[in-house]
Amino acid sequence: MIDAEAASLAAGVRAGDRTAVGRAITLVESTRPDDRRRAQALLTELLPHAGGAHRVGISGVPGAGKSTLIDALGTRLTGAGHRVGVLAVDPSSMITGGSILGDKTRMAALAADERAFIRPSPSAGTLGGVTSTTPHAITVLEAAGYDVVLVETMGVGQSEAAVHASVDCLCVLALAGAGDELQAVKRGLLELADVLVVNKADGDNEQAARLAAADFRRALPLLAPSGGDAPPEVMAVSAVTGAGVDELWDCIAEHRRMLEASGALVARRARGRLAWMRELLQRRLLEQFEAQPGLADRRAALEKAVEQGEITPDAAVTELLSP
Repeated sequence: MIDAEAASLAAGVRAGDRTAVGRAITLVESTRPDDRRRAQALLTELLPHAGGAHRVGISGVPGAGKSTLIDALGTRLTGAGHRVGVLAVDPSSMITGGSILGDKTRMAALAADERAFIRPSPSAGTLGGVTSTTPHAITVLEAAGYDVVLVETMGVGQSEAAVHASVDCLCVLALAGAGDELQAVKRGLLELADVLVVNKADGDNEQAARLAAADFRRALPLLAPSGGDAPPEVMAVSAVTGAGVDELWDCIAEHRRMLEASGALVARRARGRLAWMRELLQRRLLEQFEAQPGLADRRAALEKAVEQGEITPDAAVTELLSP
């Protein structure tokens, strides 16, 4: 049963109150056991009012212009009457756990738009370009009435399966002359990208970007998945000048219409929910394992033995897992 505080927070989210939306996302991102219980109650309350947004992932290597593209695309969408929620995931330091969270500074126009909500979040050690609570944050934004949710992720490559499980369309940004021509023909990435975007098609780089896009269009059909699915669409855009941004949204919207018409959207979201359930199960099992009494001392002793070469890592893990 939802408590009065969570019920009030849920009401604020459904009313579109920005403060309530921020508090709700903070709650669902918390790892404290008491917050988790409250977050589950909140999400149960919000779930019937979620699911209607167009979820789009924007991924790519650092420097590909993800934030700039989201700023350009998002402002066009709000200008067309949409309400846009942005979840921007920054990598956390493996040493300190800290994160810069500077995405809002690179989305100046969208950050000042009342029809947009931008939430930077640290990855907190989660691989795959998103956080372990990204699906929960999407639920909050959808329940608050944001009909387009853009998920900006860190990195690119085989780990994109995590963000693919969270969105309806995954756009992968590439750059001409940065080695991305080779990256784009990797089987794993080819199977996950729905739209391949060659960004920075402007100035002295415009011709190179358009040639790179043409090369991708020729190469991708030869490497399409054996299941008969069409290769990803290829677009050349400039997030700075805005050239091609409207066409990119038209391509994303057409992809959504095709998914809906074929019934693939329902199946894709169902697979995504199962994928995140398994991800959370693994994380919770590890947490329970590490909380066992006496485990810390046993682990420290075995780690020292591994460091000194007295035991193999495999043998150490076997001993840790032994009853």
